Amino acid sequence: MKKIILSAFALILLSAPAQAHITEEKVIEAQTKWAQGIETISKVFIEKGDYKKAAEDHIDTLYAYGLSEVLFKPTLASSDQFRETKEEALSYFVGGMIEEDKGFAIKPWSKVRFGEQQILVQGDEAIAMGNYFFTPKGSDEETKVEFTFGYMMDKNGNLRINTHHSSLPFTPASE
Repeated sequence: MKKIILSAFALILLSAPAQAHITEEKVIEAQTKWAQGIETISKVFIEKGDYKKAAEDHIDTLYAYGLSEVLFKPTLASSDQFRETKEEALSYFVGGMIEEDKGFAIKPWSKVRFGEQQILVQGDEAIAMGNYFFTPKGSDEETKVEFTFGYMMDKNGNLRINTHHSSLPFTPASE
């Protein structure tokens, strides 16, 4: 009878779960969760619930704060353009520590959807660039916003946003 001897390294490799990779489908799933998160924060705000907790959950679930650096340049930020910490991101979504923040996610929005975009997947990272649309409560008029989101995968195989840049489309000055 032959004995098979495995090194400790081989045992670790055999017992470790297979590393999942980022796919376009996972990026779209993460975008759907992001849109639903903004809608949820708005709904909880309207219902006079704990919208700040809803926003914290949104950030904790979808952003990479605490896992890596996060590059976050929100749409309506001008004097304090970059949100380097979770607390600064929370301020943007619901107001608070940064004076210019009025609470983007508590406008409130009734619907958020991602539109035309391109997605580039490279190994364990992905980047998506395109347009997303926000419909305020009580209106049918969408606001078009341009976005770039970068994604990384956490140890549980969930996509996390490590780059978020959004801006309003260029509007030429009338002549």
